[in-house]
Amino acid sequence: MTEDSRPAPDGPRGYACVKSYLRTLDSSPGVYRMLDSESRVLYVGKARNLKARVSSYSRPSPQHSPRISRMILDTAAMMFLTTRTEVEALLLEQNLIKQLKPRYNVLMRDDKSFPNILVSKDHAFPQIKKHRGARSEKGSYYGPFASAGAVNRTLNQLQKVFLLRNCSDSVFESRTRPCLLHQIKRCSAPCTGHIDAESYTGLVRDAERFLQGKSTDVQGQLAKEMAEASEEMEFERAAAIRDRIRALTQVQGVQGINPRGVAEADIVALHMEGGQACVQVFFIRAHQNWGNRDYYPRLGGVESPTEVLEAFLGQFYSGKEPPRQLLLSHDIEERELMESALGEKAGRKVSILVPQRGEKAELVESASRNARESLARRMSESAAQTKLLAGLAEALDLPAPPSRIEVYDNSHIQGTNAVGGMIVAGPEGFLKSQYRKFNIKGTELTPGDDFGMMKEVLTRRFQRLLKEDPDRQGETWPDLLLIDGGAGQVSAVAEIMADLGVEDVPFVGVAKGIDRDAGKEEFHRPKGRPFALRHNDPVLYFVQRMRDEAHRFAIGAHRQKRAKGVGATPLDDIPGVGAGRKRALLTHFGSAKAVSRADLADLKAVDGISAGLAEKIYDFFHERG
Repeated sequence: MTEDSRPAPDGPRGYACVKSYLRTLDSSPGVYRMLDSESRVLYVGKARNLKARVSSYSRPSPQHSPRISRMILDTAAMMFLTTRTEVEALLLEQNLIKQLKPRYNVLMRDDKSFPNILVSKDHAFPQIKKHRGARSEKGSYYGPFASAGAVNRTLNQLQKVFLLRNCSDSVFESRTRPCLLHQIKRCSAPCTGHIDAESYTGLVRDAERFLQGKSTDVQGQLAKEMAEASEEMEFERAAAIRDRIRALTQVQGVQGINPRGVAEADIVALHMEGGQACVQVFFIRAHQNWGNRDYYPRLGGVESPTEVLEAFLGQFYSGKEPPRQLLLSHDIEERELMESALGEKAGRKVSILVPQRGEKAELVESASRNARESLARRMSESAAQTKLLAGLAEALDLPAPPSRIEVYDNSHIQGTNAVGGMIVAGPEGFLKSQYRKFNIKGTELTPGDDFGMMKEVLTRRFQRLLKEDPDRQGETWPDLLLIDGGAGQVSAVAEIMADLGVEDVPFVGVAKGIDRDAGKEEFHRPKGRPFALRHNDPVLYFVQRMRDEAHRFAIGAHRQKRAKGVGATPLDDIPGVGAGRKRALLTHFGSAKAVSRADLADLKAVDGISAGLAEKIYDFFHERG
C-alpha cells in the first residue's frame, strides 16, 4: 500500500484542482481523499481505477448531483492511497470514513458493540451470563443480540427453563446454602450440592442446543421426561418439568419472528424521507430473532438509497463479524465486491440477497415497516425538539438555537468517590454516546468542594477540546453550557473559562430557586440579574429534563465508582496480580483475608500463580526479615 499526498492550498480550486492530479495517477485501485482549503477532509472514496474515477470529477457533468458539484467546487487538494486490490480499497475506505468523518460521506453515528451470551467452560458447573467485548474468556459465545435488554430477557427465560447459575465463581465457592434464585426455581443450586455435575452438564447441553436453534429437540426431550416422571408417580418432578416446558414456549413466543428457512442472517432495511434515513437491522441466529436496532446515518447530501445502504454496510461490519447471509431491502451497486470484502473479513462465504418473494421477502418487509415507523417517530420528535431549542435560544438571548448543549453536574458523599458528569443534548434529543464522566483527581480539594470539582471538570474538558479541535471545525464544541448552581457557580465558571481563553461559549447556571421547588428555577448568567420562566413554559420543562438527566448520570457514575471501591481488596495493590489472578486467588481461598493468612505452599498451589508471584503475595502480607 502506497500513499501520494500533494495538498496545494494555494493552487487551483474545484475542477482545475482535481484535473491537476490526473498526470500523476495510474489505473491502480485505491482510496482518494478530497480536502478543502483548510486541509479538512471533505470526502473519502474508493476506486477500482483511481485515474478513471478522479477523471470523472475533473469536468462538469450533468450526471453530477448538486452534492457532488458542491463537493468538487470546495476541493482545494487531494490525497491518494493505492492498494493491491479493490477489496482492500473498500475496507480501507470504510476505516478512513469512520476515523475522519468527512462532511460529504454517509456516516453511521452509533457504533456500539453488541452483547452476547456466554456459557463459561472454565468451571465444573458452567455459568451463563451476558458478555460484551473481546472473546477472551473460555466458553461458548452466542450472539450478537441487538441490545442488553434482548440478552437480559433471554437470560431470564433461560434461567426458568434450564436452571443454570449466573453467580460469579467466587460467590459460588463461598455459598453455604441456596440463594433466592433456587427458591423461585431459577437455579438448580449446584453451589450447595442440590444437583450433581453430570445432571448439571445435561442442563448446560440442553441450553446450548436451544441457543443453537434446536429448541424443538429440547422440548421433545422435556415432554418425554415429564411423561416418565408421571408414570413413576413422581408428580413434583413432573410439575417442575411442566413449568420448564411452559417457560420454553414463552421464550419462543416473545421472540416474535422465528423464521424456519433462515438459520443465520442480518436483515437490513432502509427507509428515506425528508432528507433523513433510518436503517433497521434484525439479527437472526439459530432460526431465532435476537432483537433489532435502528440507526440514523448522517447522509451528507446523499439521496440514493443504494449509496446509503452500501456505505452503511461497509461501516457497520468494519468492526463486527458478518453473518453468513445479509437480506437487504435495496440492492447495492457493487454487491459482489461487498460479498468478497465481508467474506475476507469473516474467513468464510458471505451472501448478500435482495429477496423478492417467500419468507425472506416477508422478513425484509417487516424490517422495512419498522424502519418507516421509526423514522416517522424520530421526525415527529425532532420537530418538537427543534421548537424547544428555538424557545431556549429566545429565553436565554442566544444568537441561534444551540446544536449542542452540555450539562454538568457533580456527585459525591461527603467528598468521597467524587465524580463529575457531562450529558449532551441537541436537535436529536439526548446524545448518550457523547456522555462523559470525570473521576475527580484533585488531591488538594477540600471534601465536598463543588466549585473545585467543577473547575477540574471544565478545565479537563476544554483543555482537551483546545488540543483536539483548536479551530472548532468538528461537532464537539458546545453552543451552550448549563451548570447546576446559582450565582456562585456561574462566577466560578466565568473565571475558569477566562483562564482557558474560552470566552465565547455561553453558559447559564440553573438554581432550584425559592424552597428548592421544581418549577421555581432561577437562571443565572455572568452579567445581568437572575430571571425565571413562567411555571408552565415548555422550555422550563426542557431545562428540567436536561438537569435531571445530568443528575441521574452523575449519580450513576458515582455509584459505579463506589461499588468498585467496595469490591476493592488489598490484592489490587500487589504488582503482577491482575483481574484474572485476583479471581483465581479469591476462588481458591474464598476471601482476601484468607489469602492474607495463607502460607507460601498454599499460594503456590493456586492455578496461574507462579512460585515467584506466590512469594510476592506472601511478602506483601508478611514482613520477612
